[in-house]
Amino acid sequence: MPPALTMNDLKTSRGRRRAWRELMIGDHGWLRKFYDNTHEISPGKMWRTYQPSPAKLQKWKKCGIKTVINLRGDNPTGYYLLEKEACEKLGLTLTTFQVFSRNAPPRETLHGARKLFAEIEYPAIMHCKSGADRAGLMSTLYLFFHEGIPLDMAMEQLSFKYGHVKQGKTGVIDAALNQYIDYAQDNGKSLSSVDDFFEWADTVYDPDATKENFRASGWGSFLTETVLRRE
Repeated sequence: MPPALTMNDLKTSRGRRRAWRELMIGDHGWLRKFYDNTHEISPGKMWRTYQPSPAKLQKWKKCGIKTVINLRGDNPTGYYLLEKEACEKLGLTLTTFQVFSRNAPPRETLHGARKLFAEIEYPAIMHCKSGADRAGLMSTLYLFFHEGIPLDMAMEQLSFKYGHVKQGKTGVIDAALNQYIDYAQDNGKSLSSVDDFFEWADTVYDPDATKENFRASGWGSFLTETVLRRE
């Protein structure tokens, strides 16, 4: 197994070729040339998208974007290092906020997302690999935490329109947020109140139990794990 890539590897032709292979082939960058899963979720302020190439980041820069939120983590991979290099050259702020598509979001992630959206410079984009699941979760939280959209309406960001499959293992995200909707309706809480949501998250919500109790359908799991090979 070859050693992990570093930023210094991008200074060599061999290392740069490897980084581009990882982006375009290993990470399915070629497919994103034909399927553009990019959507504006707050006019002129926030967009959700897939893993951007350096050329795509240059286009975002020309559109006025100031912040790029990477939801995948800062792994030593070709796609991440090319993104980091491009953001540095373009003067874009690259913020890494790692989330996971097959876990009920931990409390720390929920609190961290609220803080993130309050502190970043806009306009901004946020991306995962395909722009479907992790981008869907964070788009939902953005609209709820930052734009005042009721949670049940914000959860429209978690739909098949964006490639999100609720019936697969990635549906644990929906299961977690739906718990608050049920709790709010049973206890007279507001689906628009972020404070009510965090009171529930900090005192009632159990992300580990949510994941343990969630059951994906067979066909949903086949679609997300075998066909789409979601990260």
